[in-house]
Order: sequence, then C-alpha cells, then structure tokens
Amino acid sequence: MAHKHRTALTLYARRRWSALIGTLAAAVCGLLIALTMGASPAAAEPPTPPSASEATTMLGELSEKAEGSMDGYSREKFPHWIDQDDNCDTREAVLKRDGEGVETGSDCYPTKGTWKSPYDGGSWTKPSDVDIDHIVPLAESWRSGASDWSQDKRQELANNLKIAQLMAVTDNINQEKGDKDPAKWMPSESGYHCTYARMWIWVKHSYDMTADSEEKAALKKALGTC
Repeated sequence: MAHKHRTALTLYARRRWSALIGTLAAAVCGLLIALTMGASPAAAEPPTPPSASEATTMLGELSEKAEGSMDGYSREKFPHWIDQDDNCDTREAVLKRDGEGVETGSDCYPTKGTWKSPYDGGSWTKPSDVDIDHIVPLAESWRSGASDWSQDKRQELANNLKIAQLMAVTDNINQEKGDKDPAKWMPSESGYHCTYARMWIWVKHSYDMTADSEEKAALKKALGTC
C-alpha cells in the first residue's frame, strides 16, 4: 500500500509539473505573438505634470516678458519626428503611448487602436485623424526664448517624451489651437484646463522660457480650477 501511495504521489507531482510547464509555455507563446503583431500596452497619456501647487511655484519663477518677434522662425529649425526607440519616430511613439489597444506593423505605424483626445473628448480609430500636439507650440517657444537656442536644444524640445510636451489630439482641434498661448486658446473641455496649465508651465519652466503677462494670468486662472 505504501508503494502504491508513493507511486500516486509521484504521478500527481509529475502532472502538476507538466501543467505548470504548459501554462508557462502558453504565456511565453502569447507574449511572442503579441510582440510579433506589434501589440503595445499604452500609458494613454503623457508623463504626469507637477501638482497644482508645484506648478503655481513654477509659474511664479517664469520670467515675465513680452513675446518676441517671429523674425527668422521656421519649423525646420525644430527638427521633429526623429528616430526614437523600437524603430519608431516621435509621432509613432506618441501614438503608441497615447492610444488604447494599439497594434503596429514592423515599421511601427499603427494598424489598429483608439485615440481619445482630452482637449475635446473626441475618439478616433484612424491615426490620420490624430495630430501630435506640441503643448507649447514651436512658434510660441521661438517667441519665448528659443530663437536664441542651439538647433540641438530646439530639436530636443520638439521631440521630448520625458515631459508633457507631446500629446495625441483631434487633428482639427490642434489646427484650431495653432501657435496660440493659453491667453488666446484653451481646450474646449473645461475640466482639462488644470492639467493643460500644469503641462504648459512644466514645459516652459523646464526650458527657462519666458511668459507674457496675459499668458501668466490665464495660467493662474486655469490653476484655480484644479
């Protein structure tokens, strides 16, 4: 009887071990399939900006100065959509990050996904309906000090994924915004004004840009909604 009991335990242990190996193999297989298909778990938002209180402090530290001129400005002076990791350029990297259920081809261009624009609440399933917005527009940054920067620094700003400078939004809303600052344009979703102001301030503070008096007043008002 003892021998039969030991044999049964051995068979049971083998079955459990085989089941565990099968489960692990299935998990690995699933991961490989996901990687092959280009599935991408998305953060669905840019990096979290500073808190309202931190942003208020940063806003006070921005040098107040009237906007400079557009003399000499060109988008080519802000090289953008440069190569990032995983065979993606900056635009593709933001589409992967900000979308839900994003799948890409071998060239990193999305073949599937949903993008929700926080500016207007729009939801899109075609990448062509989505623009990548520079929170602080390139022309605005030029008027706020970037005209004196090196090309490398301007390129960094135009492709910066480490701070909240880039976001996937509805294309026509981005075109409506253009190069306007918060004194002239804010998202139609009023509940997003707090976050938008915090992101704007974070970018300007990170690059030691200036802000004019109307811009500062609009940002202060937006922070009051937090």
